[in-house]
Amino acid sequence: MGILNRVSDILSANVNALLDKCENPEKMVDLYLRSAMEDLAEVKKETAAVMAEEARAKRAVDEVKAEISKYTELAKKAITAGNDGDAKLFIAKKQEFEASLVTLQDTYDVAHTNADNMRKMYNKLTADIATLKQRRDNVKGQMAVAKTQQKINKMTDVGDKISGTMGAFASMEEKAQRELDKANAMKKLNDKPEDETATAEARYSGINAQSVDDELAKLKAEMEG
Repeated sequence: MGILNRVSDILSANVNALLDKCENPEKMVDLYLRSAMEDLAEVKKETAAVMAEEARAKRAVDEVKAEISKYTELAKKAITAGNDGDAKLFIAKKQEFEASLVTLQDTYDVAHTNADNMRKMYNKLTADIATLKQRRDNVKGQMAVAKTQQKINKMTDVGDKISGTMGAFASMEEKAQRELDKANAMKKLNDKPEDETATAEARYSGINAQSVDDELAKLKAEMEG
């Protein structure tokens, strides 16, 4: 049965290996889960058909057993009535049903085994799909966290870039300060040397001027007196 082979492949598939080969794990896990769901629907349909066959085979076995029981009872009644001829007819009929029962029982046994295997297959696939759904949610959660981390990493890169720019600005500021210091030094070198004589003369001239003022004030005071 082809469906059994496909389901067997599903149940033995290494999902992690498939995800490792996929650039988009979210998309891959959704596709894989959808495929599994489609196979589950087919398995369910096949399981129902096999179970129906099992029920039909069981019903045939039960019907034949009922016939055997019926003719056994009729043969007993015929013997009780002292009618061995009728008893033989009933026994012969019972034996016919007993012969067919062997074949019907074999058919039922096979149908029952097939149905049991399909039920186990369906239950296993159902449980595995439930697990896959949980793993899909885990994968999507991990991908969401990964995307957030990637954004943070980009922001960190921007921060590092700005920090680098600030460092470059600091270097420029230092260079500008050095140039300013050189300019100021050059200015001092370009200024005329101080005339020490002139400076001293100005200092004493100030003192003399002050003496004249004092003398003038004194004369005015005397004149007024």
